Amino acid sequence: MSLLMVILTLIGGLTLSAQSSINGTLSKKTGTFETAFLTFATGAMILTIVVVFFGQGNILSVFDVPKWQLTCALFGASYLFLTVLAVPKIGVTAANISTVIGQLFASMIIDHFGWFGSKEVPFDLSRWIGVAFMLLALYFIFKGNKKTAA
Repeated sequence: MSLLMVILTLIGGLTLSAQSSINGTLSKKTGTFETAFLTFATGAMILTIVVVFFGQGNILSVFDVPKWQLTCALFGASYLFLTVLAVPKIGVTAANISTVIGQLFASMIIDHFGWFGSKEVPFDLSRWIGVAFMLLALYFIFKGNKKTAA
């Protein structure tokens, strides 16, 4: 089962990269806000159908959760908007590696302190080394972008 989750997550990453590229291109013609709106509106329509036919929870329970948990929607919208904004300027690879580095760094801090009910995982030397390698990868990707642009 865990191998299946890894495979599904990899597929999610593949589709996220494709979406970043397509949204970046679309935003050149329609605008950044308009592209983000189109993405969320389309997603909302599709998910409405999925929830109606396959939903297993209670959508109205959002009124009963702690209000800070609703910030997930703001974070998702911010991520999408910033990606749509960045891709046309720095490319899909640089935008996605920057996203991954940001995710890793934030998740390591969240893990270290056990925020939001997550398991506490100390921030150790091996994690710092992992972040350093990711930053090194970002450096080489940007360096390659500059050579291509010149």
